[in-house]
Amino acid sequence: MLDQVVKTIQNSTSAAVLTGAGISAESGVPTFRGQQGLWKKFRPEQLATMEAFLADQVVVWEWYNWRRQLISETRPNPGHFALRDLAELFNDFTLITQNVDNLHRLAGSVRVLELHGNIYRNKCADCDRQVAGQLEIVPDSLPICPACGGRIRPDVVWFGEMLPSDVIEEAYRVAERAEVFFSIGTSALVHPAASLPLIAKRRGATLIEINPERTPLSDYADFTFLANSGEILPELVSRLRAVSERKVRR
Repeated sequence: MLDQVVKTIQNSTSAAVLTGAGISAESGVPTFRGQQGLWKKFRPEQLATMEAFLADQVVVWEWYNWRRQLISETRPNPGHFALRDLAELFNDFTLITQNVDNLHRLAGSVRVLELHGNIYRNKCADCDRQVAGQLEIVPDSLPICPACGGRIRPDVVWFGEMLPSDVIEEAYRVAERAEVFFSIGTSALVHPAASLPLIAKRRGATLIEINPERTPLSDYADFTFLANSGEILPELVSRLRAVSERKVRR
């Protein structure tokens, strides 16, 4: 089946990839539903909301500092690096991720659309302006926004918030023009991200799913690999490069 995917990609110039928590799990990124310490007393829905931030910014920021520390100890895995390399084989390649851990950028991917933001960035809770540069976040003494004096919060999408309109609109455009669409490590349950592979499929794209378990998307995919991305993607890139090298030698 992998050889069939190689043949399909050989005849394509544009591709899009949607990644979810599965690819991060391969790097050991813990879910924020972990049972360590203080946080087992809270549900994510109690912390990742504007209401929680307004009620107790100290607790919310302590939680995010804890998460940042855990994520900082992880590294990109072979699946991340293979996506970086795969991008070089297309004229038009965009990586769309639901993850906030920054691992795709650390692996060297350039064109990345972060649907849910980035846990290492900060923004103003009042005017929504991104705050540039590294900030030392002391929960009970937060820096203020240089534009409006508002409180600083993580630049991630919280429960009950809309995705950034410019990012999701660009993701829709990318899905519509992709000739090949990869869905990797995502349950295909969370919308609007879950609609992107189907948009691409309706527009004629070849849909390739890589996930350890079947999902609602599996019945629509042209190719489904029940495996981790770190197993399939490096092998796919290797075969594509081998084909390219044979063509050059001719």
